[in-house]
Amino acid sequence: MSKAPKTAAALKPEHYDLIKKPVITEKATMASEAGAVVFQVTMDSTKPQIKEAVEAIFGVKVKAVNTTITKGKAKRFRGRAGERSDKKKAYVMLEDGQTIDVTTGL
Repeated sequence: MSKAPKTAAALKPEHYDLIKKPVITEKATMASEAGAVVFQVTMDSTKPQIKEAVEAIFGVKVKAVNTTITKGKAKRFRGRAGERSDKKKAYVMLEDGQTIDVTTGL
């Protein structure tokens, strides 16, 4: 009974839990021209976890990961006060020559 060697890019179900969806906005499109892809990720995810997940799911080489946390705004809905949830975005810089087509989905 020989075990298969574990690799850093082995696909795990947790990888799909980390990345919620790609962010497609004007700012994200401008970042993609510089070789970056923007994803909305879970609030408790770390940069190494995001890097491992993107490399495993999409089969690309990641150069760097930058994250931002956007605090939820206080809004009114039908006269009642409410608050939008906080969001965390990951700007994933890819190595030269690597691309991800976010329009195809996960």
